[in-house]
Amino acid sequence: MNALISVSDKTGILEFAQALHALGIKLLSTGGTAKLLADAGLPVMEVAELTGFPEMLDGRVKTLHPKVHGGLLARRDLPEHMAALKAHGIDTIDLLVVNLYPFEATVAKPGCTLEDAIENIDIGGPAMVRSAAKNWKDVGVLTDASQYAGVLAELKADGKLTDKTKFALSVAAFNRISQYDGAISDYLSSIQEDGSHSLFSGQANGRFIKVQDLRYGENSHQEAALYRDLHPAPGSLVTARQLQGKELSYNNIADADAAWECVKSFTESACVIVKHANPCGVAVGADALEAYSKAFKTDPTSAFGGIIALNCPLDERAALQISKQFVEVLMAPAFTPEALEVFKTKVNVRILQIDLPPGGATAWEQGRNLIDIKRVGSGLLMQTADIHELALADLKVVSTLQPTPAQLQDLLFAWTVAKYVKSNAIVFCADGMTMGVGAGQMSRLDSARIASIKAEHAGLSLKGTAVASDAFFPFRDGLDVVVDAGASCVIQPGGSMRDQEVIDAANERGVVMVLTGVRHFRH
Repeated sequence: MNALISVSDKTGILEFAQALHALGIKLLSTGGTAKLLADAGLPVMEVAELTGFPEMLDGRVKTLHPKVHGGLLARRDLPEHMAALKAHGIDTIDLLVVNLYPFEATVAKPGCTLEDAIENIDIGGPAMVRSAAKNWKDVGVLTDASQYAGVLAELKADGKLTDKTKFALSVAAFNRISQYDGAISDYLSSIQEDGSHSLFSGQANGRFIKVQDLRYGENSHQEAALYRDLHPAPGSLVTARQLQGKELSYNNIADADAAWECVKSFTESACVIVKHANPCGVAVGADALEAYSKAFKTDPTSAFGGIIALNCPLDERAALQISKQFVEVLMAPAFTPEALEVFKTKVNVRILQIDLPPGGATAWEQGRNLIDIKRVGSGLLMQTADIHELALADLKVVSTLQPTPAQLQDLLFAWTVAKYVKSNAIVFCADGMTMGVGAGQMSRLDSARIASIKAEHAGLSLKGTAVASDAFFPFRDGLDVVVDAGASCVIQPGGSMRDQEVIDAANERGVVMVLTGVRHFRH
């Protein structure tokens, strides 16, 4: 058996090659890989010796040769193929170990030039990988160090690889080539005439890996699956570890993502309860118990069967309180053993542990310019993620009445929550908790009325509350509704032709109004 090894990332390759040699497998290699193996005392034939043709053009041409591709592509079950190999003195290559020039890592570096990118486009590697993957029944192709251990175990046990393993390796190889070519296309087609790079490339090449098939989609007659980014963001839902409970459904995942994205935006201990993709209760507190208890008070009816997310460790006290309600999914960055014990008898509760992103909720996203994608008929809408963070200094007080420090904190809290509520969004808050949430209505007036009704049903007074509106009030009537309900201060983007009319109404009603200059539509 012959193995050709040519890798850029040499992680684990020496140990793997030593194990292959111990199994009596002949080693072929190129350039730096060949030197590494030879320096370790392994008998290795360089490809230049195999082909009788030296590497040339700074290594650009070394494996593009019939003695390499003939050895990879020849079908062992076709006599005419084997006769052709014999006639031309070509040996079969039974195992190919290749990882590609680090194009993705190169273009991710600050200051990467077009020349740097071009030089890191692999040609011979993908060509060999495709040849081996096409001829999978006869050739095992490894494209990642994570595959070494499994392949070695099988070779040691049986002396060969099963068809099942070789086919799986082939699929992984073609997937890797697809990812690699997609990265090249994305990078090159993003280059503008002035040499800068657009966030939106000329061709969109999605690179997602399936995590699991789901039982069904939003409804039972729909099929569904969950995919993750090739390199998922730290602290994102797809990095969660499920500690107990039933398999997550499509709707569980969608709602859990909404809850987690909201709760990780707070620096204080916080709890978010989501139902049908909308926060129905959000609060901050001294610990998990206080945050949950306050969040639950907002809308106990909607919280039934909801998704609960915490950005702080869940302890036994909070677990005992949460366990009193019906919950579909419970998420936190950590759980004490006692907290997990509380839920052992509630076997259907899905418990997810998710690490918070390093450096804060948006630090990683800001560094990567994440793109949000929405499917439309025969197309995609793409946009940069809504990661805008509002600071006190960004607020513009436009009312005669000035906000108190406590009102400013409530306004910022309400604004943070409104970002995660479906438009049109109206959010009443006080003392670090939501008091009423109106979501997803065609009319902002109706959202305001619904928020008031929900507060009344929950037995909460809206007197003195802060209100956030995700977009501007086009007329004063929306402001009048929230003030009639008890609001004492309002935060909204501004930007309407009738801003002055709404500001005058705020002064007339004796409430504080601050403008953000940005909106948070969430469709």
